[in-house]
Amino acid sequence: MSAGAPHVLAFGEAMVEFNQASKGKPEYLQGFGGDTSNFCIAAARQGVSTGFVSAVGDDQFGRLLLDLWTREGVDTSNVRINANAPTGVYFVSHGPDGHAFDYLRAGSAASRYAPRDLPLDALAAARVLHLSGISVAISTSACDAAFAAIDHVRANGGKISFDTNLRLKLWPLSRARAVMGEVLRATDICLPSWDDVAVLTGLDDRDAIVDWLLARGPQVVALKLGKEGAYVATQRERRVVPGRVVAAVDATGAGDCFGGAFVARLVLGDDPFVAARYANAAAALSTQGYGAVAPIPRREAVERALVT
Repeated sequence: MSAGAPHVLAFGEAMVEFNQASKGKPEYLQGFGGDTSNFCIAAARQGVSTGFVSAVGDDQFGRLLLDLWTREGVDTSNVRINANAPTGVYFVSHGPDGHAFDYLRAGSAASRYAPRDLPLDALAAARVLHLSGISVAISTSACDAAFAAIDHVRANGGKISFDTNLRLKLWPLSRARAVMGEVLRATDICLPSWDDVAVLTGLDDRDAIVDWLLARGPQVVALKLGKEGAYVATQRERRVVPGRVVAAVDATGAGDCFGGAFVARLVLGDDPFVAARYANAAAALSTQGYGAVAPIPRREAVERALVT
């Protein structure tokens, strides 16, 4: 690895969020969204060097994201600024049926990312590249870039981390199954959520799902089970790593926090079961505040929680 190169890179789309402050009122609180961005910040807060690979528009929203990553110590040298495309935004409204999400991301700078835009030197130096189902769903060119990035990282000895994160508003299930099946063949660390992978596989048994995933390529599977914890499996061993009981107020981004903390601990030398215990604690702590980013705990807070 070259000096100063991030240990963990994430590829995907980040967006600026506007969350309705009060039901029925046109007042919105500005925040941030994007699963791979949340992952990157979570890993950085655990003490691992991280960088984001993406694009933002040459607009105020793009500058807000760049400022966020800079504050969090996430390397932004491989975030492209596209003067001809906007940064994606989305709105969260609150009504009688719960949360409603409206996305303005079509044609966004990140969705126009293409293989020619990839930072090959940075990818070659990374120990882990993290992607999600959203990374490969937002456009054909972004999907092509994701596969090119995967190939380059693996050719240079790095590992691939993948969160299934199925969003059927972005693509049909048949395409999601086909594309994610190909990603899984190149994945080392798989971080699925129960709801996603049950739909993808058509299975409803924990061991059957893990068998299905391990047969496709991953060496480690950490199946996220919410407050129950995680079902962690390797080719030789599998067991539930219990979750941590807390008074949760908002679970937004908790799965992303788990993933970032889990991969960070693997990079720092933990085995998957120890890493999952740590990541469960980090994810639980992240549910004690509002939003996806602000409540993500730092390493010191997680370590304190693990000894109490």
